Amino acid sequence: MTPTRIRGPGLAIALALIASPPALANSPLLESVKNNPQRAKALCAELKALNAQGISYTSPQAVAQIAAREGLNTTDAEIVSTYVVGLYCPDVR
Repeated sequence: MTPTRIRGPGLAIALALIASPPALANSPLLESVKNNPQRAKALCAELKALNAQGISYTSPQAVAQIAAREGLNTTDAEIVSTYVVGLYCPDVR
């Protein structure tokens, strides 16, 4: 079996999730999306629109747009985007 390789921003996020799962499990940042499906759906729609323009949800442009819209710093915007894509819209790239 060939090991799966994670590259780019996904690697940093995967390492953060592995390094501190208890802290992120109770994260108000992630809970706010988990407990508000409408917010998650709105983020999915925004990320899908970016994909339609050829922009990846992990691109600096997408992260900055989510950060501005949600009032987050870019690190938190990247974490929330990855969380939302993983749970609500896995077809987003």
